Amino acid sequence: MLMTGPGPLPAGWEPYDAVVARYPAAPVPDESLGAAMLYSSGTTGQPKGILRDLPAAGPDEPLPVMEFVRAMFGFREGMTYLNPAPLYHSAPQASVSAALRLGCTAIVMEHFDPEQWLALVERYRVTHCQMVPVMFNRLLRLPDEVRARYDTSSLECIVHAAAPCPVHVKQAMIDWLGPIITEYYGATEANGFTFCTTAEWLAHPGTVGRPVLGELFILDGEGKECPTGADGTIWFRSATAFEYFQDPVKTAESRSSDGAASAVGDVGHVDADGYLYLTDRKSYMIISGGVNIYPQETENILSAHPAVQDVAVIGVPNDDLGEEVKAVVQLVDPAAAGPCLAQDLIAYCRDRLAHFKCPRTVDFVPELPRSETGKLYKRILRDAYWAGHHSPIV
Repeated sequence: MLMTGPGPLPAGWEPYDAVVARYPAAPVPDESLGAAMLYSSGTTGQPKGILRDLPAAGPDEPLPVMEFVRAMFGFREGMTYLNPAPLYHSAPQASVSAALRLGCTAIVMEHFDPEQWLALVERYRVTHCQMVPVMFNRLLRLPDEVRARYDTSSLECIVHAAAPCPVHVKQAMIDWLGPIITEYYGATEANGFTFCTTAEWLAHPGTVGRPVLGELFILDGEGKECPTGADGTIWFRSATAFEYFQDPVKTAESRSSDGAASAVGDVGHVDADGYLYLTDRKSYMIISGGVNIYPQETENILSAHPAVQDVAVIGVPNDDLGEEVKAVVQLVDPAAAGPCLAQDLIAYCRDRLAHFKCPRTVDFVPELPRSETGKLYKRILRDAYWAGHHSPIV
């Protein structure tokens, strides 16, 4: 451990200047930029280290991904970037790094608070920000008079990703802040990447864009390509090569039979214009009475109910059906929890969705388990209900 400044050193620490003095001042002949080895978020299991070949770039050269971020998200010299998410996550660290390499101002929030976010935008005349859908939802839940109190006219671009965004949430953000919201889909593995502007999204509501990195295709459970509009596993070919650190089994599971394509377990479909729509994670799929149910659709419906702050839909044990659909809900007003509201939420869902996709029961919780980046830890929720049962979902 290294330490600078006056005063006695704690045990185990060394003076920074003394340590640096041991090494030559001249750059080594093969000095290279290097890259971070990132880990997956661990929402469906243990985080996995993602190992890629190091770039052939010197310390003064930008990583290719930085140029990619700059081009897609409109990053520019002189911008002010607001980061509301933890820097250990791949997207925030890449965006802040890109902003700093451009010589821009970067503001890092210790944790996301919706009104503080608005205050920072106004105070620092923020131009760019990257967010996740749960942050959108919390901003929209603020009272109208609070949202109207702050000047957001400096914003040029808000980028969002990391989780599917309900259509009504994104539409409300566009109505409020204007056509400045762009979206991308891509995993930490960087095996592929899609992107769409506000204009593209308005023409194709719900899409996460068309591929801009890697060749996209959708395969069914037998490895056959799905027709337009049919859900299947999302695969990419010819993007970037990766392997899971010290885990050849997981690496092999992510590859196609010929090794040329990879998948991370997401499910979706493409429309006739080639735009991708996310359905859910394969591991979140509920199998009830032999019928496959993707909970994201149900969550999108319930999240529009005015009493709902946050929601997760999961499969729980059912002796007859194998699994049944349950909604776990965080309320705007926790005091409203009770059987009457539970039945109201079920009816609200059944009025808008096929009944087999709707929850049979609703549980209320003070807060859903989300990572600091806004990703929902469904694994934690499911494990509590499946304790002592055999789960059919891997």
